[in-house]
Amino acid sequence: MQTVTDRVSNPFGMRPDCDRFVPGYGDANADFHVVGDHPKAHGGVDTRVPFTGTAAAERFQTALVRAGLLAETGAEPEPQSTFLSYLHMCVPDGQTPTDADYTNMERFLDTEVRAITAHVLLPVGERATRYALEQYTAQARKVTVEMPRLHASEIRGAGWLVYPVRDPREWDAGDADALVDALDRLQATDYRRESDLGRFLAGDEPHRVR
Repeated sequence: MQTVTDRVSNPFGMRPDCDRFVPGYGDANADFHVVGDHPKAHGGVDTRVPFTGTAAAERFQTALVRAGLLAETGAEPEPQSTFLSYLHMCVPDGQTPTDADYTNMERFLDTEVRAITAHVLLPVGERATRYALEQYTAQARKVTVEMPRLHASEIRGAGWLVYPVRDPREWDAGDADALVDALDRLQATDYRRESDLGRFLAGDEPHRVR
């Protein structure tokens, strides 16, 4: 099912109960859904766009451009079948939200994840990776969350492929290349894994489902 909207920023009209927040941004019919932590961690406090406004965000955007997930970097990057959002979209009063704060925000992210139904989730950082494993895979008890080891590796989920991304603030030499190479290899495969059921329906239009 396609979501019909041409809005790039906050296409689902999220309105959390906070003065400042950074809504989801990108293609509402994306194949790739990037999930970060919160605005003070990964950027967007001033721009209101996830993964913008910091040196680490710029590094991450550059890698996504190289992998074909963004057309260009900037304060309003141009997504290519990609959506960007946060576990905790409100700008926290301190440097880190509380556990209760994260729990309160989960419903907004889950709504975006299920509305977009991307084929690939890219959780950025340890907290987002733990959340993705717990909520969208059956692998949480089987996978040790060590981000340098998990970075750019594939974990199969319940309807999604999960590619954890090490926090760009902690990237070592080679981390950007590893992510780009992994995404290039993935896109060279039939990662959508869709079947055309159009032959069972009236008309000539394809009807592709996972």
